[in-house]
Amino acid sequence: MQKCNFLFFFTVPIILFTINSFSSTSKKKIIFTHSINNNFSLIDPPSITAVGNQTYCSQTNVKIVTDVNITYDATESTTSSVSIQISSGYIQGQDILKLSNNYLSSNTTITESFNATEGKLTLTATTGNLPYEDFVTAIKEVEFYNSSASPSGTRNFSISIGKGQLSYLPRNGHYYEYVPDLGINWTAAKNAAATRTYYFLQGYLATLTAADEAQLAGAQAPGAGWIGGSDIETEGVWKWVTGPEAGTIFWRGEGNGTATAPFNYANWNAPNEPNDSGDNEDYAHITSPAVGNPGTWNDLPLGGNPITTANGNYYPRGYIVEYGGMPGDPELQLSASTSLTMLEIKTTTAATACENSSVTLKATASAGTINWYDTATGGNLLATGNSFTTPSLSSTTSYYVQADDCESTRVRVIATIYKLPTLNITNTTIPICESEKATLTATTDVGTINWYVSSTDNIILSSGNQFTTPALTQNTTYYAEAINNGCSTSIRTAVNIIVNPKPNVSDQTVILCKGFDTELDAGLSGMTYLWSTGATSQKITVNTAGTYTVNVTNEYNCSKEKKIIVTEHNLPEIDRIDVNETTVVIYLKKEETYFEYSIDGINYQSSNVFFNAPNGLQTAYVREINSCGQDSENFIVLIVPKFFTPNNDSFNDLWEINELIYYPKSSLSVFDRFGKLIAILNAKNTSWDGTYHKLMLPASDYWYILKIDDSGTEKRGHFSLKR
Repeated sequence: MQKCNFLFFFTVPIILFTINSFSSTSKKKIIFTHSINNNFSLIDPPSITAVGNQTYCSQTNVKIVTDVNITYDATESTTSSVSIQISSGYIQGQDILKLSNNYLSSNTTITESFNATEGKLTLTATTGNLPYEDFVTAIKEVEFYNSSASPSGTRNFSISIGKGQLSYLPRNGHYYEYVPDLGINWTAAKNAAATRTYYFLQGYLATLTAADEAQLAGAQAPGAGWIGGSDIETEGVWKWVTGPEAGTIFWRGEGNGTATAPFNYANWNAPNEPNDSGDNEDYAHITSPAVGNPGTWNDLPLGGNPITTANGNYYPRGYIVEYGGMPGDPELQLSASTSLTMLEIKTTTAATACENSSVTLKATASAGTINWYDTATGGNLLATGNSFTTPSLSSTTSYYVQADDCESTRVRVIATIYKLPTLNITNTTIPICESEKATLTATTDVGTINWYVSSTDNIILSSGNQFTTPALTQNTTYYAEAINNGCSTSIRTAVNIIVNPKPNVSDQTVILCKGFDTELDAGLSGMTYLWSTGATSQKITVNTAGTYTVNVTNEYNCSKEKKIIVTEHNLPEIDRIDVNETTVVIYLKKEETYFEYSIDGINYQSSNVFFNAPNGLQTAYVREINSCGQDSENFIVLIVPKFFTPNNDSFNDLWEINELIYYPKSSLSVFDRFGKLIAILNAKNTSWDGTYHKLMLPASDYWYILKIDDSGTEKRGHFSLKR
């Protein structure tokens, strides 16, 4: 298309508007300027180039370019923003892009914003547009920083100018854009993507055919959404159906399927996707981070999961548009790329030899020249290259390799020189206490020390300068030998362990009667004692319950701790005694398991219930089983009739307690319901006929008070008179 000038005359205010287009031959951007004198002109789109494929030393700030240049049409010399993205190799949480402190301290016209999810730094004019030259200056001040002490791999950077905030992949020259559109179905997303252009690059629903592409347009994208894969044509045969790859099969099967040529790549959310859940999941979608690894894919129905809400993990939120590779696309240079290779020593190969020999050490690096030094920092440069042959060495020597001038990558490579060891043991006789462990110590000028159970046994018990034995109960001998890579000139040295006895004490439980003292005894005389109370005597007196310990030490300085648990027991105290005919229950004010009971003072039992108690005045006894104390109380056992029927039928006509004849001091008073004394029974008069002053009393309940003797012990109850 050639530049065309058209002249029109309108009596209207000047109106300016721009329509973006490209000539297929000149690859120029068309600017339509509408004014009183309408002119249509072609301008060149901006173009950027950058230089700066460099190496990176850990935890340093390195500028991502050594030079950058932007060319542009004079009629469009400004822009509002530029973006720089870590397009491949990005590690979130470690990698950062930022403007240098020097630039920020002296410039206020451009601000920076780093999106950690996308790995993208955006430089934006604080107001309106700024000349491209200002952004060139800023780009030269963009620095990369990695927080790891040992970074690895390569970081590729894409520097993009032009409209929008798209991501650029230098490897294929394509651009990627996430378009948010809540609830959009796959077909609508496919159609919408096809209507989008980027500087007249034709858009299409993204086809992600390699790991770096899936990382940039998936894991580093600002949101999850539809991509251009589908198996709607044949179930289980997944094709890219958009863009230049339309019709290409990339996957066969479900979650256990396989990627196919020519890409041999897919990024399904393993191990279950795709799974065609519901028999209608035929469209590929970037998985929500809440249910899958960032950037991985899931198969969904045309409209996503219709059951979920707008906040659901399977509800469509947008789509990914890819630009580049379509027939008729203009040739643009809106992005440039540089890279940083993380300097690191990849491998090292040590070597060994005997005394007075040289060795050849080897190393490889991720990039740059390998330098060999004699110290971990600083030091002398000894050689360069992947290998280094040492001079003749008489002892083990460490050398250090680093990549280029990056001292933080320096790695030690050891030239091991073996010499005959010398064994030194200070103590060959070691006393210990029984059931304890002994720590045997030896040194050698080189190599290590092996410990054995005999002078000839080949089973190594332990290696090192110290050997801790198991707990021993008898005298034992172990043997030490110094050895250096199989070389040994020493004869095994015996170390004798003498096992001394500990004091023969054992733990004990002592009962303390409440309100009294008790004596605690360590149990052995002629020893040294240390009680938990601070006392140092063999015996101590205590009056408080608790756990007491005493450390007993004998003449071998062997100690053993004895623990004495002092338990306080209460004294028994009878609360009441219930008598139901011949059944007696003794109740205490406080029951304890260590009390026992008796009603004859001879036979004791743990139960407080007695059956078939003898009639008459009895005594209840309760004692503490360790003789801390006892209590007693009298009670009466008499079988009192519950009723009688004084109707002169010669059967049960009298209410009588025949046992009273055995208690000459007994007295039983009978009362009516109003408390009136009706009759008095005793040892000589043991029955009542139901009359008062020879008058028959009515049928009713009557009460009695029984006293066996003058002790004051009473038994009370009631009975019935029936007519």
